[in-house]
Amino acid sequence: MKFLFLFLLAMQLSLAQDKDQVLLTVDGESIMTSEFLRVYNKNLDLVKDESQKDIDSYLKLFTEYQLKLKEAKRLKLNEDPKYQREFLSYKKQLTKNYLSENKVTEALVEEAYNRNSYDINASHVLVRLDESARDTTNAYNKISSLRERVLNEGYEAVKADAHDGATIFVEDLGYFSAFKMVYDFETVAYNTPVGEVSEPFRTQFGYHVVKVNDKRQSRGTITAAHIMVGLNQKDSLLIPEDRINEIYKKLAQGENFEALAKQFSDDKSSAKNGGKLSPFKSGQLSSIKFEDEAFGLAEDGNYSEPFKTEYGWHIVKRISLERIKSFEELKPTIEARVKRDSRSKLINQAMVKELMGRYSITYNEEAKSYFESLITNEYFSRSWRLPVEFNKDEIIFTINKRDFTYNEFGRHMMSAQRNYANKTKPASEVIEKEFNSFFESSILKYREDNLEMENIEFANILKEYRDGLLLFDLMEKEIWNKASKDTLGLETFYEKNKTKYQWQERVDFMMASSASKEIAAKVLKMMKRGKSQEEIEKALNKDKTQNVIFTKDVYNTDDNRLPLEFDPNEELSGVYSHNEGFHVIKVNEILPAGIKTLKEAKGMVINDYQTEIETNWVNALYDRFSIEVNEEALNAVKQLIKK
Repeated sequence: MKFLFLFLLAMQLSLAQDKDQVLLTVDGESIMTSEFLRVYNKNLDLVKDESQKDIDSYLKLFTEYQLKLKEAKRLKLNEDPKYQREFLSYKKQLTKNYLSENKVTEALVEEAYNRNSYDINASHVLVRLDESARDTTNAYNKISSLRERVLNEGYEAVKADAHDGATIFVEDLGYFSAFKMVYDFETVAYNTPVGEVSEPFRTQFGYHVVKVNDKRQSRGTITAAHIMVGLNQKDSLLIPEDRINEIYKKLAQGENFEALAKQFSDDKSSAKNGGKLSPFKSGQLSSIKFEDEAFGLAEDGNYSEPFKTEYGWHIVKRISLERIKSFEELKPTIEARVKRDSRSKLINQAMVKELMGRYSITYNEEAKSYFESLITNEYFSRSWRLPVEFNKDEIIFTINKRDFTYNEFGRHMMSAQRNYANKTKPASEVIEKEFNSFFESSILKYREDNLEMENIEFANILKEYRDGLLLFDLMEKEIWNKASKDTLGLETFYEKNKTKYQWQERVDFMMASSASKEIAAKVLKMMKRGKSQEEIEKALNKDKTQNVIFTKDVYNTDDNRLPLEFDPNEELSGVYSHNEGFHVIKVNEILPAGIKTLKEAKGMVINDYQTEIETNWVNALYDRFSIEVNEEALNAVKQLIKK
């Protein structure tokens, strides 16, 4: 728990913005009071341990965090290629969220919300074409021909004849909404009327036409409950399909769904709540079958027939169905998705225009004509090279104080020539297009490179992640791996502390459950006469009536799944009323309380061993690095917080 708090602390660190007093010096590095206060105040509502709200206690945690960062840098973990790759990947993703133009973003968010309010059912025909391909005539002609065939012969006929799964795909896509397809495809699908076939259009996959079969309002968000019988059972005689059908019979007999879920569902996380699941939307669960069964229920309170998924056998009950939320409620979530989606290209184009108005930009008016004079026929056969006497140090344009040279644009031109292979275009057209491309990428890159200086919020978040990731790698190296891999040390620690790891008293039992007190009483009588489970089931479960279900397991004697009045010392109980049912329990064996073996307690032992290793390690860091606290600044912080 201590590490989790420290990691949370790491994720909240931010850059000092004001010139103020030095509060803490760790190995010569100064930390200002403003930084400490910002972190303290930001974490105040998240901290549950009251002692950590005390300034002195919090300063100790803050200091230990700084010591760990110092140690990570001493070990040069910040230079590790894996760390740098992960950090740069995060930075790249975070940067996208800040390189945007608000008006365009808002329009795309509103469009996505409107589309997300409907599901489209569509089929498509695709003629595969490499994204970089420039000769598209054959592919375009092929998709046009297939579109005519769909219109004249029907989609199914074309699917049966033309689909080859390699170069031509004729596929049913089912229902989808915003963000489920690439943006260009999504746009055409939503703009094509139901029953019609779109004109040919291109995405990165090739040329498509889309046939829209249906358009319906979104299914919304459903709250449901289920009873699940897992496919893998401890009891080898328990057949999952038979068990779910037994439960279904009891439902049909009028027994309570929630009570049966509590008694028999193998999904323990939901069973204790009567089988109730967290609300979910269409497309959110990993099981399409489960979703379709849940959304297929017509009214609240309806439940399905038994059905099978990859997880087990289920009966699902609809509790409530909420239609799509308002735009204001969903706006933050949709905006985040828009910035991660291919829609971001449109946002970038708008951003370039905005940056051109913000930055000071000067152009070399002679640059384009100079490069036009360098283009020869070799450029269109990918054999073009920059001349030996190339004016590489000349400035092509300047953004603020950053000069972009002929050499940088020349490298861009070298790379771009592959796009013009086997084509002949006027040099002026090539230079104009590539100059615009180079300028746009340069101004966005300039914005990205200077984002930490221009945007304080971005700088703070980036530092939080940088330091948090570094701390994670350090803890993994110095604490977690050592604790889990040090077999001898773990065994020694266990032997020294094994009295901490105790089993409670447990009971190995068989329990018969029924919705009827009278049936439970009959079970008790039969058990007293020595009747087996099979004999009792045969006698009491007749035809389509499921009167009794047996459960075999090992529980702690105080487990809340057992009746409160349950006495494990009775080999055969009376009839208990519990969880809206009646139960008879036969005790096979009482497993006494006692010390767990290392194997049984390994998870807890590793956790405690980690704590011991970390405590000793942190003490060593205090010895390794010098720490100075400015008492005057600390007192000022305390006075400020008291106000």
